[in-house]
Amino acid sequence: MSADTRQPEQPATGPEAPKKIPTGVVLGKDGKPCRSCTSFASWANQTKSALKISSSGGSAGAAAAAAMAATTAAVAPSGPADCPADVETLGRGTWTLLHTIAAQYPTQPTLGQQADVRGFIGSLSRLYPCWVCAEDFQKFLAKSPVLATSRDEFGRWLCAAHNEVNEKLGKPQFDCNLWEERWRTGWKDGRCD
Repeated sequence: MSADTRQPEQPATGPEAPKKIPTGVVLGKDGKPCRSCTSFASWANQTKSALKISSSGGSAGAAAAAAMAATTAAVAPSGPADCPADVETLGRGTWTLLHTIAAQYPTQPTLGQQADVRGFIGSLSRLYPCWVCAEDFQKFLAKSPVLATSRDEFGRWLCAAHNEVNEKLGKPQFDCNLWEERWRTGWKDGRCD
């Protein structure tokens, strides 16, 4: 579930040149900006750019652009809590859910439980709101199918999946030997107690 700025294939329509979109804004398969695939900061920059264009014609537009700039500066990087999730909020929430599922997964799951977790992960890879992230996850699943014959195996598989995304995003790798301490039992230093 990584973010990237790939754009979906779009057929050229009419004599108009393609619109330039701000860096970091990802288009959905419909050709419109995708909130779930774009960070809040990139989304806000896109909105500010649109307001600047409209503000060149009058003071009302300039006031709106100034208000947007002030709002953007005052908000957390992922935006207000009551706004649609951006790619970063969505990713953090999804990884939290998945790792917590792994932490509560049975040590000796039945064949039915194994099928359920594989089905859930497969469905997630097709339904994930960020199409870029979904396609990346589907590619990961094709080369590294879900391993779920035990809690430890599933937790380590999930950690490896998360580390692959971290690598794509330039984030540090997590030591998968510590996955259970991070997501199930809490750190040995007691800070989670």
